[in-house]
Amino acid sequence: MAGKGGKKPAANNAGKKKAAGASKLYSVEGGKLKRNNLTCPKCGNGVYMAKHKDRTTCGNCHYTEFSSRKKE
Repeated sequence: MAGKGGKKPAANNAGKKKAAGASKLYSVEGGKLKRNNLTCPKCGNGVYMAKHKDRTTCGNCHYTEFSSRKKE
């Protein structure tokens, strides 16, 4: 059955992506823009760490800091 394959049609919303929540990443304090995420201690200024549920990680060097757990 040659010729029956072909590509699937492209999705209608392929180029439409939502913003990544920029309002959570920045805040304005005293007329200055403040970055809410921490900078990576290994990479230096300009490389920010992502906040996860139980850790913060650097996307560049994969440095990870785990948050402390509450012991009951």
